[in-house]
Amino acid sequence: MSKNCNVCGYKKPDWRFKRKPDGSRKKTCKSCDRTWKNDILRMMVRDRRLTPMERLSSRVGYMGVAFLISGQWTVEPILFMIGFCCVLIQVTVRRQWNLVVLQLNGLIAWTIHFINSL
Repeated sequence: MSKNCNVCGYKKPDWRFKRKPDGSRKKTCKSCDRTWKNDILRMMVRDRRLTPMERLSSRVGYMGVAFLISGQWTVEPILFMIGFCCVLIQVTVRRQWNLVVLQLNGLIAWTIHFINSL
């Protein structure tokens, strides 16, 4: 039995196609599926699912970045402080300790600025 590859378009025997986990055959032949470019891209991608805590912290981090951007436009210390707190949650959950220190530095600096402006 043979079928056409969806990349190169050549008709090839069935054994030239990989099997999926469910047992069915893929539509791309092995020679088209394994190129040096695809190998490099596969090595760069981390194949895992995020936990609910990581997903929530990622969304809080995006919200924090929005506060930081709005703080840039309005120069309001409160927006900067909220933004740094939100991003601090994200980098703490991801255990990126160098960024935790950086966010704490920004949070302390804007808190001092806010207190001095009162």
